[in-house]
Amino acid sequence: MADDFEALTIDQYVREAARTDQRKGPGTIGFTMLGLVGETGSLLAEAKKKQRDAASYLGYAEAVAEEIGDVLWYLAAVARRHRLVLSDIAAAALVADGVYCAGANSALSLHALQPAHMPLAKAPMPKFEHGLLGLAGEVGLLARKIDGAGQPGHRAAVAQSLVAIMRHLIQAATDSGVTLEGAAIKNLQKIFDRWPRERQYPPAFDESKDAEEQLPRTMEIDVYERTVRGQVYVYQRSRGVYVGDRLTDNAMEPDDYRFHDVFHYAYVAVLGWSPVIRALLRLKRKSEPKLDDAEDGARAILIEEGVTSWLFGQAQQLNFFEGVKPGGLPLDMLKHVRQFVAGYEADRCPLWLWEEAILQGYAAFRFLQKNRRARIGIDFARRRLRIKELP
Repeated sequence: MADDFEALTIDQYVREAARTDQRKGPGTIGFTMLGLVGETGSLLAEAKKKQRDAASYLGYAEAVAEEIGDVLWYLAAVARRHRLVLSDIAAAALVADGVYCAGANSALSLHALQPAHMPLAKAPMPKFEHGLLGLAGEVGLLARKIDGAGQPGHRAAVAQSLVAIMRHLIQAATDSGVTLEGAAIKNLQKIFDRWPRERQYPPAFDESKDAEEQLPRTMEIDVYERTVRGQVYVYQRSRGVYVGDRLTDNAMEPDDYRFHDVFHYAYVAVLGWSPVIRALLRLKRKSEPKLDDAEDGARAILIEEGVTSWLFGQAQQLNFFEGVKPGGLPLDMLKHVRQFVAGYEADRCPLWLWEEAILQGYAAFRFLQKNRRARIGIDFARRRLRIKELP
């Protein structure tokens, strides 16, 4: 652990967390309080799941650290909306009387809130569970006070509640072996991964390869339907050459999944990744056998098809993401996608880039649903999947 003067201060964390706040202003206090209550509940749920599935739940420690970071984020947001300083709240939480007092605590670090050495807890202990219930109770008391804005003493009452919550959060983190500094850093990394300050596109995975082993940087594909002996198929052609096999929905009930290759083209255009398209276009990286076998092989193809099929099931319930703007896809959905591709090169794509690929792919899919034919254009330089009417 770094020395205290090198450690992340609470004020530094608060400034960074504020940059990731998607909803700002006094009218969002209720929303932020819902977030604090919800994340506290999620933290308790992790302890419950570990008790229920002790042997099979292997991600407990990591999940607890993530949830503690989320609770800290919402705690900072609630304090900010009441013009309270989180470092002063934390300083009050460390003393017996716990009275909030605005003071010179700007140098107080997250590291200084806990003992220097803490054992890692692989399962919830009774002390941790008791502390979590205390944390939940204090959050509930705060929820009852939030509606009193404008009344005498309201801000002071909120401050004292936040001090009590911070004290319980510090103890819960310590009892679980989680450093608040580590949880805060991971929390910021997760949020910037989803909502970055600026979007910098990573280089192509095959940038160093020869042209015959690179996914297309530009390409146009005509997608259209044709009926053959009473069966409707989707065909794809590029420069007069058919791409892949003709496709059906492969389902008992028609759902237009026969247009699903458009999602693979979106992965190429935005992510610079698609084992499926590599196989279709014979662009596998044969010069590097390990890459060819692992990243471009059958298992990687199945992973991509699995991601695409799972997302399609989610999209069906959400009107195929019509009206969803950048930043609007559920965070949990994007995290599930990353879990699908864990261990493969696509795991390095930030969540915001996955969202771009998904939204562009589904914009093209909805166009195809309506028009039944289109010309798809891959434009990797601009990270765009273009779509227009097919002449």
